[in-house]
Amino acid sequence: MLRKILLGLLLTVGCSQLAAANANSNFGYEGPSIVAVVDISDQRLAVYNSGVLLHKWKVSTGRRGYITPVGRYKPYRVHKMWRSRKYDNAPMPYSVFFHKGWAVHGTNAVSRLGRPASHGCVRLAPKNAKALYRLVRKYGMNDVEIVIRK
Repeated sequence: MLRKILLGLLLTVGCSQLAAANANSNFGYEGPSIVAVVDISDQRLAVYNSGVLLHKWKVSTGRRGYITPVGRYKPYRVHKMWRSRKYDNAPMPYSVFFHKGWAVHGTNAVSRLGRPASHGCVRLAPKNAKALYRLVRKYGMNDVEIVIRK
């Protein structure tokens, strides 16, 4: 009798662990761990971890006369604090550079988030830029993709 109870308990624990492992596998997702999708028309950035939405934030992308490049990119450089060499030494906290000189970074101009206002970079509230920066540092640049779409 005790054997049956122990066997039943082992099967129950084993099955629940298997179910938890399957729930966490996101049905075989095989892309980069972190994907940040910038929607220029919506002025939003959505961050996914293995296909599961983690965050959705307002951004500012390139205003009239400036472009935010559309495409799929891997970050190639990150800086906790960077200053623009092109635009009057402007602060760019929690910068994640993804294409030539373009980056996703924090801004103090949070009142402009939600509409095009930048020189082409993707600007976020500083706390959101920090969260993205930390994810890139945690997972590594090779396991992160930045997608910019119209």
